[in-house]
Amino acid sequence: MTLTCKTAGESHGPCGIALIEGLPAGLSLDMDFINNELSRRQGGYGRGGRQAIEKDLAIFLAGVRNGVTTGAPVVIQIVNKDSRLDDQEKTPPVHNPRPGHADLSGALKWLTNDCRNTLERASARETAARTAAGAVARCLLREFNIDCFGFVRGMRDAHAPTEVSRENWKSIRDARDDSAVYCPDDATCNAIIEHIRTAKKEKDTVGGLCEVHVFGCPPGLGSCVQWNEKLDSKLAGAVMGIQAFKAVEIGIGAECGNLCGSQVHDPILYDASATQKSHFGFERPTNHAGGIEGGMTNGMPVVVRGTMKPIATLLQGMDSVSLCTGESVRSDYERSDVCALPAASVVMENAVGFEIASVFLTSFGGATMEIVRASHDAFAEAARKIIPS
Repeated sequence: MTLTCKTAGESHGPCGIALIEGLPAGLSLDMDFINNELSRRQGGYGRGGRQAIEKDLAIFLAGVRNGVTTGAPVVIQIVNKDSRLDDQEKTPPVHNPRPGHADLSGALKWLTNDCRNTLERASARETAARTAAGAVARCLLREFNIDCFGFVRGMRDAHAPTEVSRENWKSIRDARDDSAVYCPDDATCNAIIEHIRTAKKEKDTVGGLCEVHVFGCPPGLGSCVQWNEKLDSKLAGAVMGIQAFKAVEIGIGAECGNLCGSQVHDPILYDASATQKSHFGFERPTNHAGGIEGGMTNGMPVVVRGTMKPIATLLQGMDSVSLCTGESVRSDYERSDVCALPAASVVMENAVGFEIASVFLTSFGGATMEIVRASHDAFAEAARKIIPS
């Protein structure tokens, strides 16, 4: 069975739900890790008042017994303390759509002049459920020494010069965790905070760039057989599915278009003494491909960047049209953040982790963790013998 996740729930409904199918039985879940990811998603400088209300915790309603998966579908509930969807006074109709949001498109799609139903589902509150699902999937990856690490690379004229590698990523993660905006570089962090402060004063919003690295993937995850089985295709779809994301890059991404092939492609090296590592001894002096060639992992770290646009809800409003009268109006305001980039980096980290776990189970999946481990270990043993000793 393919590892899949669907979510349900509205921003101000009773709860958010994640339904995960395809997990093997016998996977121990680290509840502290899962809830810490939810807590990180709520943090970061620039968030709005909603985060002071909610305290997100993953409640497992099905598919888990005594902290271990049973092989059945897993259902996670995240309760909304700010539940008021049926209160017309606290949650009134929205007739003046916000540019950049789903408001107008949804109102036209579902033939209504009230944008409320659309914005409640389109809200980034949905990402709490996706983050929980990704954290569950990462519990599986960690069983095989595969680690995901995400951070804020920058915004506007401030971008961290940080270079991430297999050797230093844990220390960079520590620096990220000490940052108010989840950026490991102090100077960039301070510049980002100043940009957010300026935007808040001007009743505006800002976006930026997130980056995720995945370490320990064996070669061959994903496929070149069909376009929709390519790992980079799956990653792009997962990242673009995060609210407000408008671009995705793998490796050096768009820069490839400005370089010659000899400058882009990563030479292949082989070290017979390193076959016990996850890359089976096949190394690269560079990683422009971002760890993916032909839709499959190549043994190098997977590197994904995502660009988040500024949040579409502006305190100053923008020119819009009343769906009741057709007259020009200012767009409605829903309580929102000035900047959710730090939170978005957490969502992206877990969304990427989910897709890596999905292709991992496509390669090595089975009904139980014992079968998965045996399949993985048998593959690794065979792969190490590709070049005869």
